[in-house]
Amino acid sequence: MALISPHITASAVAAVEYPDLVRQYRVTGVPKTVVNDRVEILGAVPEASFVSQVLAVDG
Repeated sequence: MALISPHITASAVAAVEYPDLVRQYRVTGVPKTVVNDRVEILGAVPEASFVSQVLAVDG
């Protein structure tokens, strides 16, 4: 999504290199996607489900 839209920013973080972020976001599995610090998507989900969850986030 970030490749298509200039309104979306994405960052990939290696959990073993950033233990503080692992604790802050309570990472228990990967991939873990956090949207605006409000929605968390854990694991590999189907693309349609992922997009609908991301688009449901307001603000």
